[in-house]
Amino acid sequence: MSSIAGTGRIRPERQRTLMPNARWLMVWLCFLALAINYTDRANLAVAAPSIKHALGVDDTTMGFLLGSFFWTYALMQLPAGWLVDRFGARLMFPLAVCWWSLFTAMTALANSAATLFGFRLLLGAGEAGGYPASARVVARWFPPQERSLASSIFDSGSRAGNLVAIPLCSWLIATFGWRASFVVTGLLGFVWAVGWLMIYRKPENHPAVTPEALAEIEAGHAVPDADEPPIRWITLFRYRTIWGMMFGFFCLNFVIYFFITWFPTYLMTARHFSLRQFGTYGLIPGLIAIPGGWLGGVTSDWLYRRGWSLTAARKTCLVGGMLVSSVITLAAIVPAAWMALVLFGIAYAALAFTAASIWSLPGDVAPTKGHVASISGIQNFASNLAGVVTTSFTGVMLTITHGSFLIPLATAGGLCLLGAATYLFVVGPIEPLPVMSRRHA
Repeated sequence: MSSIAGTGRIRPERQRTLMPNARWLMVWLCFLALAINYTDRANLAVAAPSIKHALGVDDTTMGFLLGSFFWTYALMQLPAGWLVDRFGARLMFPLAVCWWSLFTAMTALANSAATLFGFRLLLGAGEAGGYPASARVVARWFPPQERSLASSIFDSGSRAGNLVAIPLCSWLIATFGWRASFVVTGLLGFVWAVGWLMIYRKPENHPAVTPEALAEIEAGHAVPDADEPPIRWITLFRYRTIWGMMFGFFCLNFVIYFFITWFPTYLMTARHFSLRQFGTYGLIPGLIAIPGGWLGGVTSDWLYRRGWSLTAARKTCLVGGMLVSSVITLAAIVPAAWMALVLFGIAYAALAFTAASIWSLPGDVAPTKGHVASISGIQNFASNLAGVVTTSFTGVMLTITHGSFLIPLATAGGLCLLGAATYLFVVGPIEPLPVMSRRHA
């Protein structure tokens, strides 16, 4: 078993070369793409009351429509990661964005639950490319000592998108109707794609990247491009570390998806918030989570630059963040609503703190640069199964217990502890995984 005390092979250089500022522009482009991703994803939740009335669907059907996205999103993580590694983020990222933007806009054409269901399935298939492409961009542009902060920036786009979706989509629906909301948010992705194709280049093709800076980035990879062995995609499942990353991320996302799906219901039924109170106070955990994620990225990279091994730097943040996030269980038993809201804010910020290191792991452990997006897709596939599990499990428990959130929140806290143990003991040293060739696979 490995532990925080384990050491990776990668060490930060005492004298760092001057990295180009262009790398931050690249990661902020990823941030914008994921913000659009989550705005398009959340659009249906905001429009649900209007759609129920327009299409004549009941609550059960709307529940299936809201959850339909997860099935294709989780499943398509696997081929999406492989495609990004095979054809590169410059091509595959805008294709993914245009795909999901097209089917976001086409949702305006839905005239039945069946057509809406189909559009949501296709939306999920396209959105699967967002995170693997972003992880590959960071691995391409950032050395290990900056990778966690960069990962925290693009990952925070998801929370920014959720926050933006509520007022933006509400205004569009109130002003122009629910169909117009899908058209407008769908168009955002096409604008982004044009900007991406104009700006993005791989570091080796960018005029601002010096040979010294490129060498610093390359030092974080085990095998140069020219020497990459023919590792089969299926071989990645033979690494214990990959399975640890999958299960650890599942534990984290079980709690994240509680915030995305059942958190509004909890505040309004268990804590008796009005809709107006929820629209104000319900934003607090998400607002805290954004700087919480950035703090996680800064902390992990700072520890590494201070001389900690990459294993110690990453696992300190992974394990520590998961342990702190377990306070979500206490939200079910504290007497005052404000106490519960504080605990939710701490838990969400701790999860975002952890996620910064989670998204740096694919670049840290990939046996070659050509496997970063594939590993990102694999761990994100497992993590998004939690979206299905969280929604279903919580609903069943609420039915059995007549509306009590104690069991769901206790389970969430327990999974936080289990996730911490997984990152500590199952995930191995944070270093490029040893190459398994076809002959040994």
